[in-house]
Formats: sequence, C-alpha cells, structure tokens
Amino acid sequence: MASCRLQKFPNLRTHSSIIILDLSDNEIRGEIPNWIWNVGNGSLDHLNLSCNFLDGLEKPYTIPSTLVVLDLHSNQLQGQLPIGVVPSQVQDAAYLDYSNNFFNGSIPFDLGSYAPFASFLSLSNNSFTGAIPESICNASYLQVLDLSNNKLNGILPSCLFNITGIETLGLGVLNLGKNQITGNIPDSFPSNCALKTLDLGRNVLEGRIPSSLINCSSLEVLNLGSNKFVDTFPCPLQNLSSMRVLILRSNGFNGDLHCVNANHMWPNLQIIDIASNNFTGELSPKLLNWKGMTVDEDNTAQSRGNIRFDFLRLNDFYYQDKVLLTVKGVEMELVKILRVFTSIDFSSNNFHGIIPNTIGALTSLYFLNLSHNALTGNIPKAIGNLKRIESLDLSANHLDGEIPAQLAKLTFLSVLNLSFNRLSGMIPTGNQLNTFGPDSYLGNQQLYGFPLSKSCKPPTSSRGGKSEIELGGGQLEIKWEYVTSALGFMVGLGVYLWMLLHNKRCREAYKQLDNVLVPLFSPRQRGRKSLKPRSRVRRNRIISI
Repeated sequence: MASCRLQKFPNLRTHSSIIILDLSDNEIRGEIPNWIWNVGNGSLDHLNLSCNFLDGLEKPYTIPSTLVVLDLHSNQLQGQLPIGVVPSQVQDAAYLDYSNNFFNGSIPFDLGSYAPFASFLSLSNNSFTGAIPESICNASYLQVLDLSNNKLNGILPSCLFNITGIETLGLGVLNLGKNQITGNIPDSFPSNCALKTLDLGRNVLEGRIPSSLINCSSLEVLNLGSNKFVDTFPCPLQNLSSMRVLILRSNGFNGDLHCVNANHMWPNLQIIDIASNNFTGELSPKLLNWKGMTVDEDNTAQSRGNIRFDFLRLNDFYYQDKVLLTVKGVEMELVKILRVFTSIDFSSNNFHGIIPNTIGALTSLYFLNLSHNALTGNIPKAIGNLKRIESLDLSANHLDGEIPAQLAKLTFLSVLNLSFNRLSGMIPTGNQLNTFGPDSYLGNQQLYGFPLSKSCKPPTSSRGGKSEIELGGGQLEIKWEYVTSALGFMVGLGVYLWMLLHNKRCREAYKQLDNVLVPLFSPRQRGRKSLKPRSRVRRNRIISI
C-alpha cells in the first residue's frame, strides 16, 4: 500500500498472514499505533513506514524480535530512539533505518548488543548528542553504519575500523560526517579492510591521514574535508586503484602534489577537491592525467549508473553515496554521484607556475576550478579540448596574454570566470562566449571587446610619457609631463623664497622693485587715473548746458 495517499493507518489487526507491510510514501500522521507490531500474529518480518508524517510511537509498545527490516526514515519522530523495552531482547533485524527524523538525546549505549545481526544501521539526520557507543562494534555483521549529520562528539572508537564481519563481508560504509567528533583517526585499519566509503568530513578531527588506510584496497570514496588535518598530499594512497572521490578541502594540508609514479595514480578518479588548503608548488603535468577523466565512457557498461554500495543483494538493498561539492560557485550536495560526473577543484591554495597543457586531455571533465592561486602564463589553448566542460573558473591568478579563441568551441560552458588576472587583447566571440556578461572579465584592464564597454584597444603604458601602476586591483595612469612642470615650479618658488629670507641684497632689491610695481598695478592708482578724465567730461557737459 505504498504511495496510495493514505491519511491514516488501515485496520489490519485481523490479518494473520501478513509478512511484509509497506505503508511508505503516504500522508499518514500522528503516532504509530502499538497494535501494528503484532500484525500477522508474529509473522511480520518487514515493516516500512518511511516518508510519512508520523511524530511518535503509542505506548506501551514492544518491537518484535523477529522483525528483519524496520524502516522509519523521513518522518517527524521525536524523543529517544525506539529499540524495544525488554533489555534482554535481541533483535534479528538486518536493516534498521531511523534517519531523517527528530530523534535526540544520546545513542543507547547497548545499541550494538541489541541488534548484533544488523547489516544496515542508519541514524543520520537527527539530533543525537554524546559519544559513539563502543557497543556498535559488537554488530559483527554490520556492512553500513551511517551516523552523519548529528551532534555527536568525543573521539572515534578504534574498534569501528576493525569490524571485519564474517567470511568475506565487512564494514563497507562508515559515514560519520557533519558531527563534532574530535581527536585523531586511529591508525588501526586491518589488513582485510573492506571499506568502500569513508566519510569523516565536517568534524573537528586533526592530525595526519593514518598510514594503515592503505589496507583499504577497495576504497572508492574518501571524504576528510572541513576538519583540522595537517598533513601532506596523500601520495602513499596512490596505489588505491579503486579511488573515485577524494575530498580534502578546508584543512591544513600543505606541500606540493608531486608523487612518484603519478602516471598510475588513481586511474578511476573522477572527483578531487583539495580547495582551501596550503598546497604550494607547480601543477605537475603527470598529475593532471587521470584516466577516469580522459576517456569518453558514455557507451561503456562500467560508466552507467552511480556510485553505491550493494548489500543484502537478495533484497536489492544498497547504500547511496553522496558528496558535498562547490559547483558553479554554489555549495550543493550530490545525493547521487554519477559515474560519468567529473570535477577538479584546486582553488584557494598557493599554486604557482603555468597551467600544464595536459589539462586538455581531460576530455570528460565537467567542472574545473583553479581560482585564487598564483598561476602565471597564458591560458592553454588545450582547454578548448574540454568539450564537456560546464564550469571554468580561473579567476584571481596572474594569468596573462590573450584569451584563446578555442574557448568558443566549448558549447556546454555555462559558467566562465576569468576575472582579476592580467589578460589582454580582444575577447573572442562565438557560441557560448556571447552569453557571458562583463563580470566574467573584471579586473583585466587590457581586455576589450564585447561584452565590455571598451570596444577598442586601450593605450599602452609606453607611449606619451605615461606610466601605469596597479592600485587596489585597478590601474592608475600618471602623466609625467604635468608632474615635471609642477616640480619645476615648486623648485623655482623654493629658491626664490630662500633668497628673500637669507640674502640682504635680494630683500633690498625686492623693496625697490616693489616701489616701482605697486604704483603701476595697484587698484587704487588705476582707479584714480580712470576717474579724472570722466569727471572732466561731466563738468564740461554741465557748463555747456
């Protein structure tokens, strides 16, 4: 009865043979009735009440130990986590999803002992506080543990990374992102580490990346962004050939990106975000040669779909990987990471030197951000080979020369930012380039042409005795002929005043000159001379009358 627009629970008390009950994606409000746990007279093993407007559980209630799947995600449930009322009760549940609710308080200390057979456990997007209970490590069948987006604090229990499971199974997804967890990552990843997703982003973790992480040979997603790590670029992890997503942004990582055997580093890498760190050095041509971004995989079976972790395959259950990125200048969460999606963000570091021509080999790249560095030289013409690029940000660098006309070939380009560089010449036109406004080119005083107001080449600094200096991101023009005239006048006036003050003969000569000049130019004298003729004329006229 999923997606039937039900507004209340149907009366199922008399149904004795129900094994699976799915009331998800309806409009049911209020409390979960306590009779629902007894539907089927103990035969119920799958209950899905997700995506409704439920706000509580009617008491008293007893969650049956035979329930294998309990899905309550995306409701408005509040208070303590409902895990049963009998302390000695052990759940057979393999799938427990309490995510996207309003549960608060601490996570029950015996949660792992309550559900030792759980394969999937999600408490994400709630308001849980306190430390992560070590009893979770007792769930030896656990393959997915998602406690993200809560208010958990304390340190990471080292046993979390030793949940190796049974036979070839083990913990494949550990997501503790968006909490307040402190301390270091324990260097205790086992030799048979089965992790495919490790998300510790947006916490207060510090220290270095543990060397034992190299044991996680199946790792595809590593997110350590927005913490306080201080380390160098993780070259020791370059042999993790399955790596697809690497997020290190907003930490204290430093040093250059040069790694030995970089030609074979992360052949499947499709997203790398190392923005807002302290990385330095030049961009290695070998590094910008990830094969996962260089081939057209549209028609390959491997590229279809999105990054996810499959578990309980008989029930077609899977965990959907997601990642938080800054795309087109806006921070957004990708709830599905398509295998064809590619992105490079090296912004807000201290990289210098030129942009390597090998950047043009990344033909399947969608987003490229190298802004706010100290890159020099020309914009490579090879960027015109990035036929899928949608967002290109090279702003706030020291790039010079002309904008290559090859950028007009980028027909999918929807965001372009070349502002605050030292670019010159006419802006190319054609295709998508005609759709960008002047903001894309701000701070480049020698650029002209559409869409800027300057339609012709501005005067250069080498003509007419003019010079230009940069001031506050712009340029100030100095006309030296006026400066020279002003300086000459000031020097002459200074010499004249000095002679009047210190030379007696000059002062006497000045007095004699004053006696001559005053009668000639005094307004009173000029007035007297002009009045006498006029008075005579008037007097003569009166006499004649």
